[in-house]
Parts: sequence; C-alpha cells; structure tokens
Amino acid sequence: MPSPCVGVCQSDSRGYCMGCLRSRDERFNWMSYSELRKQDVIRLCLQRKRRRQYAIHKAKQLALQVEQTSHTLQLDFDTQTKAENEQIDLTNFSLDE
Repeated sequence: MPSPCVGVCQSDSRGYCMGCLRSRDERFNWMSYSELRKQDVIRLCLQRKRRRQYAIHKAKQLALQVEQTSHTLQLDFDTQTKAENEQIDLTNFSLDE
C-alpha cells in the first residue's frame, strides 16, 4: 500500500500532519507497518479529515450567524424608535408659538 503522504509535511497544533493527517508515529513507522495496520491508519486519517472539515464548516456557520445578527441589530427599527423617543421631550411642544 502506498504512503498517503502528499508532500506537505507540517504538523498542526494537535501533532497531525497537515497534508495526510497522520500522527508523528504513524509517519515514522509507516514502512514497518503491516498492510492491515496501514489500512487502519488510512481509515483514521479519513476520520480526522472529516472531523476537520466539519469543524471548518461549523466555524463558517458561526461566523455567518454572527454577521447576520449584527445586520439584524442595525435594522431593528423598534429599538431605534424607542431610543429616539426617549431623547426627545414633546410635552411642551406647541405649533401656536
């Protein structure tokens, strides 16, 4: 079975290769692994890839939600009207003066 290496060879904050998602031990011991163990490592790498993609997807959703919330607050006319009404005192207002 060929190595899943894609030539990136940099570790992320969790110690997995950013290219193939193998751990340090999995990369260094690849040549000594049996075919069954290599298949297991590939399976683990696919799971890690899915988890990473899901985390990226959730982060994008959260950022979009925050952006939409900020736009909604800017368009909340009821809040702006209440604030404007509190600032203007119309109790002594008259057009006859």
